[in-house]
Amino acid sequence: MAKMKIEGSFVALITPFNQDGSVDFEGFRTLLKFHEDNGTSAVLIMGSTGEVSMLSQQERQQIIAETAKMKNGKMKFFYGCTGNNTDTTIDYLRFAHANGADGAILAAPAYICGPESDIEDYFLEVADATDLPLGIYNNPPRVKTDLHWDNLLRIFKHPNYVVHKESTTRVGQVAQVLRARPDVAVMCCDSPNLGLVVPTMSLGGHGTANMTGNIAPAEIATISKPWKTPEVSESFRDMYLHMLPMLHFSYSAINPVAIKSLMKAVGLPAGDLRKPLKGLAPEALQKGLRVVRELELDKKYGWSSPELKSA
Repeated sequence: MAKMKIEGSFVALITPFNQDGSVDFEGFRTLLKFHEDNGTSAVLIMGSTGEVSMLSQQERQQIIAETAKMKNGKMKFFYGCTGNNTDTTIDYLRFAHANGADGAILAAPAYICGPESDIEDYFLEVADATDLPLGIYNNPPRVKTDLHWDNLLRIFKHPNYVVHKESTTRVGQVAQVLRARPDVAVMCCDSPNLGLVVPTMSLGGHGTANMTGNIAPAEIATISKPWKTPEVSESFRDMYLHMLPMLHFSYSAINPVAIKSLMKAVGLPAGDLRKPLKGLAPEALQKGLRVVRELELDKKYGWSSPELKSA
């Protein structure tokens, strides 16, 4: 069977909550349609943007089972399946596979700060336990473990790996991975402070695994197109520079505080953050609302919330 190929905008979706704090499945349906209509290629449900570490096991399984029923073939549905150890990760992967997931994204288990050799073995062992297409999220700020390109390239020889998301500041690491041409989609975080988007796309990257697409899916889809023609690189440059204010706002607070607060304010189904996280203070939120108006995202997407009108 041919490997899954993903290019373009891979959005790490928020988890919408109802007013009582329960998962808002109709909100999920609305958000997924929003992305389908605006060029998103794939979504990651229950990544760090989806507040996965604060969801119960029952909620995680329910989210997989219910959202997978919403697939219509326009986008790939990946799920965050990292557990707190190898066995629980395998359990989540098997549940996701059995319930219709297209794939899963994995990070190193949090908090344990495992040595790179142990985490390399972890990625290979869990891949042996499933036929589900997998991706690696190399995100040392969240999990401490930081995989070198040598680790990554050995892991990518496993046929189940199809995606790599890099969230370090090392352009050289991305270059080494792309030079080796592994049979995976190489994507990068959209944080402008990490500075990976421009070099990753210019070196042959396949897209971005992003958070800002939650609020501006069509615009992020434009900057996530592989540079196959000079025209694409020019449209990238124009849109990237245009979107810089929103990219910086998205990362102005710990993920997903800024983006989820802004989504709620413009009227998208989001709900509150799960405690102990709290939404942005009013002054900080006003900055985001002003960016929305400056970039005319409110006109593009038809938003007219009271908060926007007063911004």
